[in-house]
Amino acid sequence: MRVVFLEVDTESQWAMASLGAAFLGAELRRHGHEAVLVRATLKMSDADVVEALRQAQPGLIGVSMTTRQWLRARHLVGVIRQHLDVPVVAGGLHATFSPEAVLAAPGFDFAGLGECEEAMVDLVAALEASRSPHGIANIWVKGGFRPVLRKPVEPIDRLPFAARDLLEEPIGTVQVSTQRGCPFPCTYCGARMFNELYEGTGEYGRRRSHENVFEELRGLREAGRLSYVIFLDDTFTIHHPWVKEFCRRYKEEFAVPFCLHARVETVNQPMLEMLAEAGCKQITYGVESGSERVRREVMKRPVTNQRFRDVFQWTRQAGIFTIANYMLGLPGETRAELDETYALAEELDSFDFGFFVFYPYPGTHLFTLCREKGYLPEDYLMRPANHRQSILQLPDLTQADIDTVYDQFTELRARQERARSGWYSVPAVEHAYVVARNG
Repeated sequence: MRVVFLEVDTESQWAMASLGAAFLGAELRRHGHEAVLVRATLKMSDADVVEALRQAQPGLIGVSMTTRQWLRARHLVGVIRQHLDVPVVAGGLHATFSPEAVLAAPGFDFAGLGECEEAMVDLVAALEASRSPHGIANIWVKGGFRPVLRKPVEPIDRLPFAARDLLEEPIGTVQVSTQRGCPFPCTYCGARMFNELYEGTGEYGRRRSHENVFEELRGLREAGRLSYVIFLDDTFTIHHPWVKEFCRRYKEEFAVPFCLHARVETVNQPMLEMLAEAGCKQITYGVESGSERVRREVMKRPVTNQRFRDVFQWTRQAGIFTIANYMLGLPGETRAELDETYALAEELDSFDFGFFVFYPYPGTHLFTLCREKGYLPEDYLMRPANHRQSILQLPDLTQADIDTVYDQFTELRARQERARSGWYSVPAVEHAYVVARNG
C-alpha cells in the first residue's frame, strides 16, 4: 500500500517536518509498503493540497500533529475527504492526548496512540486485506472503543533508521534522535506524559546503543549528508555514562559539529568541556520562568536561578553557544514574576533565545489544572495555539501584561541581533530547532 504522510505547516515555512512520518515510513518500507511526504505549505490553497495528494495516489493518508497544527489539519482533512475517498489516520501528540476530539472531526478514520511503528504496519495490512481494523493495539477506530497499548519496542535498536526523504532536511544537516521518553515530571510538557500513558504497559524511556547511533551516522556520512547534527532528544545529557562514552567515540570517529537540548540539572563543567571537545557547538536550555516559585510550584522544576547563571557561564567558557527558551503567561504567574523572567533573560545573556506564550497542551498536568480552575474557555479546541496570545482567562495576569513583557523580549532579541550583526548569524535550521521543540 502507498501511504502518504501530510505535513501541515502552520506558522513558518522553515520548520522541520514531523519525525513521526520518518519513523513510521521507514517501518512501513521495511514491510514492503510505499511511504511518501506531501507538505501543505502556507502558500498552498486547499485546492493545491487536494491536488498534491491526488497526484500522490495514496491508499492511506497519515497526519502527524501537534496541537499547534490541529486547526489547520482538521480543516484540510475535512476538505480532502470531500474530494478523495481515502482513509485518514492521525498520529502525534495531539492525536495521542485528544483522540476523542480528533475522531469527532469529519474526515478522520483512525487515531494512533503513542508509539505506532508496529501499529501502522498492522493497520495497513488490515486495510489491504479488507479486514476490520478494530482491535489493533494503539489504533482507535472511529466509532469504536479505546484500544489497548502494545508494549514499547524493546530494544529500540530494532527499529529502522528514520527515512530521511520524509524529513526535508537542509543539505548537510541531519536530525537524530537517540532516545524516547523523559524521566522529569514537568507539568507543561507532553514528553513526560508518554511515560504515564504507558504506565503498567512497559517502560517508555529507552535509549539506543552507541553502535546503533553511530551506524546511522556512518551511513549518512557515506551518503555525503553529514556536516551538522541536531540531536533532538528532550534531554541529551540524562545518563552521564552514556554521554561520556558518546563523546569519546564521536570525537574519534566523526568530529562533526552538533547541537543538543539539555537541562541545567543534568550538566556540570567537566561534561560541558567533554561535549565541546567532541564537537558540540550549541546547547538549548529550557529556562521557562525567571521565578523560582513558578518553576518549583507550577512547573515542578525545583532549580535555582543561580544554577542557570552557573551553567550558562560554564557553557560559554567551554566555547558552546547557549540558547534559552522562556514561557510567558503561566497559570498562577503574576505580573511581577513575568518581570522576573525578563530580568533573568537579560542577565543570562544567551546567544539566542525563544519566547512563547504558554499554551496548555492536552495530556499535560497543567492542561488538567487549567480546565479544573476554569481558565480554559469552552471552545479552546477551536482557538489557535500560537506563540503570541494566551487563550487562558487568568485571575492574576491580563493579556496586556503578557503583551508588555512579550514586546520587551522582542526588543531584547533585536538588540542582541544588532550587537552581533556581521559576526555570526544563527542558521535557520538551528532557529527552527528552538521553535519546533515548543510544539
